[in-house]
Amino acid sequence: MRADRLVATLLLMQSRGRVTAAEVAEELEVSVATARRDLEALSAAGIPVYPQPGRGGGWSLVGGARTDLSGLSSTEAQALFLLVGPAAAVSGEAKAALRKLVRALPQTFRADAEAAADATMIDSTRWGENTRRRPEMVDLLQVAVVRRKKVQLTYSNNARQQSERLVDPWGLVDKDDIWYLIAGTEKGQRTFRVDRIVTAVQTDEPAERPDDFTLAAAWEEVVGEMEQRRSRTWATVLIDGRYLPILNDHFGRHCHSEGRSDDGREQVRIAAPTPLDIARNLAGWGTMVEVLDPPTVQAELARIGTELGGRYVTET
Repeated sequence: MRADRLVATLLLMQSRGRVTAAEVAEELEVSVATARRDLEALSAAGIPVYPQPGRGGGWSLVGGARTDLSGLSSTEAQALFLLVGPAAAVSGEAKAALRKLVRALPQTFRADAEAAADATMIDSTRWGENTRRRPEMVDLLQVAVVRRKKVQLTYSNNARQQSERLVDPWGLVDKDDIWYLIAGTEKGQRTFRVDRIVTAVQTDEPAERPDDFTLAAAWEEVVGEMEQRRSRTWATVLIDGRYLPILNDHFGRHCHSEGRSDDGREQVRIAAPTPLDIARNLAGWGTMVEVLDPPTVQAELARIGTELGGRYVTET
């Protein structure tokens, strides 16, 4: 994963003082082009990495080789962790690399670096929604998380009703290209969809955060609650095995194969919030999918079929 390489590249530069893209590529077993892009990414993130053109050149870290990383300022340390932190949330190797890097940082910078690393998380498991562009507001909220400053939000709910909220920003999560803010409020921990935040203003008031708070644990709790709502109705269906990957893509973690049936088809358990939600997803399959149970889903499919037949019946 790229986060692992970025950290490894920086540590390699710390130990050697100067490296070429070819040396980085050989050491990390990547292409020279990939190594060059990683070096450029470190520089673009504000890390004091710069190229030395000409014969005998390469890439160097300002101040030369420092195994204690004391050449990094607090801002630069935050920039590095903001860069690699999201990927570390889904990579055990990246987490290990970040822990090593934290131990190498000067003591005065560790708190800021750890806060930046914990400010953002990526949950790569899809919920089936369309891919969306990253909201520009994420950067503002991320800074507030790192600096531990309260944020005044104008938030729009499902009914498009707006309200004002003063929150303690605790962390951001990217779930299938949809961003969520985990924050403390007067009523406890709450989750806000960033694309529903109309305005956000960072205040000068210090934000409070529980000492035992971890973003991963908080998000696991959110996912658990969401999955309970999304899996209130389960159905058992039969489908040709070659179409199982497509069905799995539709229902994600709510699709579980139970093996072959007597007629050779795959027996699969799928779930959604309501019988109608399942029926809507299966109606387009026609007779390619057979619903064994529950009767509520069968009834919804029959109703949809009757409506379509009445709407599109053709005269002969």
